[in-house]
Amino acid sequence: MRVEFTVNGARQTLDLDARTTLLDALRHHLHLTGSKKGCDHGQCGACTILLNGRRINACLALAVMHDGDDITTIEGLGTPEMLHLLQAAFVKHDGFQCGYCTPGQIMSATAMLQEARAGWPSHASAALQGPVDLSDTEISERMSGNLCRCGAYSGINAAIREVAAGADTAEAAE
Repeated sequence: MRVEFTVNGARQTLDLDARTTLLDALRHHLHLTGSKKGCDHGQCGACTILLNGRRINACLALAVMHDGDDITTIEGLGTPEMLHLLQAAFVKHDGFQCGYCTPGQIMSATAMLQEARAGWPSHASAALQGPVDLSDTEISERMSGNLCRCGAYSGINAAIREVAAGADTAEAAE
């Protein structure tokens, strides 16, 4: 089947078997290997990407279901020369060890920060309305779909907190 979508700002057209997952289309057909195949069951979050601005596990989605959609992978977030704020914060706070889960963690954190700024509550939120306090408990709840087998959670939380605090400061200045 022919599928067209925009990946990291570039229009892509692929002829795929209807059973091809979005993750396999990205990794094997477009050679975007940043998103990892961890469990292939949607349990680890290593394959997290942004689909139309929302985070999903690419291993659970069929590529043909996303014809016309906008996809952002870790390769579209920043470059080695110009890191995204979260990428730089992960480096600064050692939010990775082996690095396998890091692309999924960063993509999930990107969407999570957008959700928190929009006021979306989580199970750990103290209130259903109003600003979200990104405490360690709140961050852990919101990132619970992303596993780090090395246990770099304290660095991950510190990186997310730093970027969230910078975003709050930038919004207050506007």
